[in-house]
Amino acid sequence: MAFVLAVTWTAKEGNEAQVREILQKLGIASRAEPGVITYTTHVDPDNPCEFLIYEKYHDEAGLAAHQETPHFKEYVLEQAIPLLDARVRRQFIDFE
Repeated sequence: MAFVLAVTWTAKEGNEAQVREILQKLGIASRAEPGVITYTTHVDPDNPCEFLIYEKYHDEAGLAAHQETPHFKEYVLEQAIPLLDARVRRQFIDFE
């Protein structure tokens, strides 16, 4: 049973390019993790401040390990969060 996160980030006006850059680096590092099945990042074509991150892990342990990686702590906690107006996380379980 895979664990899925759908995360929406809303960048503060003027920070969208920097957030996009952070997400590109985060995506590269995250896709290299052994517990990750899929890690994709998207931007709303009508609103460049809105980002969607779709994450799929083999199991809950993969998700937990991701959140403890140095790149998660650096890119998300230290760099991105101060640039955001909002961060919404929704967790799902893949039943197929």
